Amino acid sequence: MLSWVSWPLLYYLLEWVIRIVMLVVVTRRRQPAPAMAWLLVIFFLPALGLVLYLLIGENRLPRRRACRHARLLEELKTVRWRFEGHPSVIRPRLAPEQMPTVILAERLGYMPILGGNGGEILTETDEVIDRLVADVDAAQRHVHLLYYIFADDETGRRVADALARAAQRGVTCRVLVDAVGSRPMLKRLGPRLAAEGIQLRAALPVNPFRRRMARLDLRNHRKLAVIDGLAAYAGSQNVVDADYGHRDLAWHDMSVRLTGPIVLQLQAVFVGDWYYETGEILDNEAVFPDPPVTGPIAAQTLPSGPDYPTENYQRMVVAALHAARRHVIITSPYFIPDDGFLQALEVAVLRGVRVEVILPRRCDQVLVGAATRAYYEDLLDLGVEVHLYEPGLLHAKTMTIDDAVALIGSSNFDIRSFSLNFELSLLFYGADVTRHLRRRQQAYLDQSTRLRADVWDDRGRVARVFEDVAKLLSPLL
Repeated sequence: MLSWVSWPLLYYLLEWVIRIVMLVVVTRRRQPAPAMAWLLVIFFLPALGLVLYLLIGENRLPRRRACRHARLLEELKTVRWRFEGHPSVIRPRLAPEQMPTVILAERLGYMPILGGNGGEILTETDEVIDRLVADVDAAQRHVHLLYYIFADDETGRRVADALARAAQRGVTCRVLVDAVGSRPMLKRLGPRLAAEGIQLRAALPVNPFRRRMARLDLRNHRKLAVIDGLAAYAGSQNVVDADYGHRDLAWHDMSVRLTGPIVLQLQAVFVGDWYYETGEILDNEAVFPDPPVTGPIAAQTLPSGPDYPTENYQRMVVAALHAARRHVIITSPYFIPDDGFLQALEVAVLRGVRVEVILPRRCDQVLVGAATRAYYEDLLDLGVEVHLYEPGLLHAKTMTIDDAVALIGSSNFDIRSFSLNFELSLLFYGADVTRHLRRRQQAYLDQSTRLRADVWDDRGRVARVFEDVAKLLSPLL
């Protein structure tokens, strides 16, 4: 019946049907940059582009998760009310110029600023793991771990052994790991943890036919540990060896160990993610104990991800750049700015603010590294100082604004962290803590080489073409 139609013609017509239909679908809800990137892929490779779009094209969460998010906020009101007026929960008074940042962060992440905290910045993988293992060994009630990567390597097994010892003492251990980032561990080390009585769950399981998530590459990128509701770790470090399996590329991370009322906010982040995956709400007094005052630090938690109505981490860093008056330093392993962030950098420089960005010279991801390098010329043209870190992969995600605000977290300064991943950032206020972080950033600068425009212009034509193509695809990375 279709003998008069050739198969090549049918395939040609099908390609045009895909192009026309997807032109409507892609542009319906997307911002121009990612829409154009997706249409570029679909128009050149219609069939492959359609499959990729169905798998990773939409970052809207299903209604079920949105409803759970609303219910969780309602359930945790009882916890919040219990600490209203608590003598250890202090709302510090800051300088007037800092208050807009505080108010914005609270409206974006639903968590207020809290004073009375103690904190230590940790930059060595072994030190972080040593301290974490010691805290797990001292735990009396519970241990909560949430990590993007929990590896089945020497570091992962050290933490697993500590969890097993804690479980044998009757401590409740809950471990939540990303289903993609920790996939090998879930297959090999996971059964052992479960046999020891440790409650292990995979966050955002991957299944093309499972519609709980709208796209497969929405990942839980957070790194968080909470022990007894009294001490917590957060930052960029996963539970994995420093070389991440690479023979000649060591990761250089930054984490912070916190005590005081801020731990309750970090506990709430874990409780939320645990609830999304298990349906269990942890809201008793053992999970949220009375917090002690442990130091002078004013801090604020900013969780971010697709379950918030706006790209709250992106809004926060853009607002911080607009508030800067003298000096900004940023460190990040991956740097793919969107238009709003790039414009904020430009405006800051035009106002006379010195902006320094520290990035690793070598990147572990070829395409992402090329896309990052594609923005070097833009940054240099804007007057941003670009420094390339030499010793290894600088994986610390930090930002300091003048001597007023410091940011440490799991979020990169890229489109993926802005809009796709579930991330966790901490804001610290005051000159002392900001200067302390800036000293750590200065140590990175001392091991970096400043990129000069004339040197960068001399790179080869092939490299330029590859970077330009990667830049076109950057909204999808």
